Amino acid sequence: MLSDRFVDGRSIGTTKLVKHKGTIKTIETEDGDIIDCVDFYQQPAFDHPLLKNHTIQMKPSSIPSDLKANSSEPDQLFQNWHQSGQCPEATIPIRRTQGNQHPRDLYHFKQRRARLNHSLDGASDGDVLSSHEYATAYLGGNFHGAHATINVWQPTVSNDGEMSIGQIWVVAGPDDKVNTMEAGWRSDGYQNTGCHNLECPGFVQTNKKVALGSPIGDISSYNSKQTNIGITIYKNEGNWWLKVNDQPVGYWPSSLFTYLANSATELTWGGEIYNSKIGGVHTKTQMGSGHFPSEGYGKASYFRNIQYVDTNGIFKDVEAGQLTPDATKPSCYNINLQSDTSGGSGTNFYFGGPGYSDKCPK
Repeated sequence: MLSDRFVDGRSIGTTKLVKHKGTIKTIETEDGDIIDCVDFYQQPAFDHPLLKNHTIQMKPSSIPSDLKANSSEPDQLFQNWHQSGQCPEATIPIRRTQGNQHPRDLYHFKQRRARLNHSLDGASDGDVLSSHEYATAYLGGNFHGAHATINVWQPTVSNDGEMSIGQIWVVAGPDDKVNTMEAGWRSDGYQNTGCHNLECPGFVQTNKKVALGSPIGDISSYNSKQTNIGITIYKNEGNWWLKVNDQPVGYWPSSLFTYLANSATELTWGGEIYNSKIGGVHTKTQMGSGHFPSEGYGKASYFRNIQYVDTNGIFKDVEAGQLTPDATKPSCYNINLQSDTSGGSGTNFYFGGPGYSDKCPK
């Protein structure tokens, strides 16, 4: 997912680290990104001790029925590196980690950390957890997956080590041993514990067209063109598959987990930022589009077609009344659930905000 340092969410890394083990071909983009096309069987996943005798699932045997996709989701995800070349068959693209990361990239994330506390103010987890701020909607129960159409923006990230994310969380386990899978888009750095993209072994990538951590080609513009991606996480033959638009990307083997080995008990959709509180004031890092939900379509960022997968493997619409909204600091970043599900948007909400202002000083 994220690491290292950034400048204003736009700088391009200049540190070219050594190529990945098993690299067959290297692609360098015009903006300095480097993609290694790595032999499928030498990808980092298989360095994990729990996967030494893993039986590989090359593709999902099925996709849960009744998945809703927005017409604005393209069949394939366009990433900038595609302009400079393609990876050959039997390889997967892995972006080299560089001294500075890119904005608006696609990522997945698996971690074990303190649970997202839905009342973070005064949380016992201390400054690290309280520095994370959220505008989300969550649902409790027993689930085998989640889906949403996510509006893609490039929010301003003010300080080194901060980040802004729009994503889905799939969660299970007690607070001190929680398992999560997370996928969506992000701008800039996330420097806490966990495994991001293919930096840590475990996630088995099967798709040669999607480079996790590499920039998404298009973003939304204020009061103009809107860009979306469809993110789906669902269980198939015991593994948790990640699907971007109509492309299965790969999977988290169930053997990696304790509590998520069977099912998820909480799903969350929405935004997250990290507030480094430099100088004792609130960060100017934006969430979503950087505008409040009240501004609506074309101005505020949104989630649409919010669904879950039940234990029978069927996608179900999440009713707006089932979702619990949660905004850590509504004066900085907020969320607004929508009751109108017509027009192909399904269950949806707007979220985000500008961060620091006279109403959000700390």
